[in-house]
Amino acid sequence: MTYFKIIPVIDILNSKAVHAKKGEREKYKPLKSYLFQSSDPIEIIQLIKRKLGFNEFYIADLDSILNKSPNFEVLREILAIPDIDIMLDPGIVNQKDILNFSKFRIKNLILGLETLKSIKVIDKCLQILDQFKIIVSIDMFNGQILSNAKDIRVQDPLRLVKSIESIGIMNIILLDLLRVGQKTGGIPPLYLDILHNFSGNVFVGGGIKNYSDILDYKEQNFAGILIATALYDGTIDIEKLKSFY
Repeated sequence: MTYFKIIPVIDILNSKAVHAKKGEREKYKPLKSYLFQSSDPIEIIQLIKRKLGFNEFYIADLDSILNKSPNFEVLREILAIPDIDIMLDPGIVNQKDILNFSKFRIKNLILGLETLKSIKVIDKCLQILDQFKIIVSIDMFNGQILSNAKDIRVQDPLRLVKSIESIGIMNIILLDLLRVGQKTGGIPPLYLDILHNFSGNVFVGGGIKNYSDILDYKEQNFAGILIATALYDGTIDIEKLKSFY
């Protein structure tokens, strides 16, 4: 188990940082925050790193996820920022996508269940990348698996997690789109079931309400949380977060 991490999220759509909410992507608007006056993802990352001290970020390239139009130039500029690590979800569909994005200097490539062509793509990725560089995002909506692939979509989340662990995956993200941008708070029972039945690192994205939520996830031995809304709208005192990084 790694030490507990707090990782800021940057969702990119039309090459701009946006505020994600409930997976209703057609309604996403440019990200606004008391912390910055820009929706440029490069400027936002530079500012967060400089002023808040974060050096690891989760990037969801929604242009790539939705339209297969990756923000390669934006990604290159982000990766040119010194001393940062990137978890990248570019909407991996097949082995060709894995090969394309494995060329970039990212810390972790995320395989989102939502976009994978088949569960077999995870096997292919393990043949190309080190298992610790891969994170599988267990994409859900209201506790049900969300995927374009039938062999993934019909599975029970807990059984699916056990299955991907058996082939060598040691890092997962639990991401329920219904909770994204909502600050619903609390830890869903399903998340605890998965945590207690998976021997690797379990990260959680979406639903963080306040600082107490963060402490609860840490005390339960989750590996960390991905955070956006409660960070950018000022709900959580930045000074309290500094003890985690």
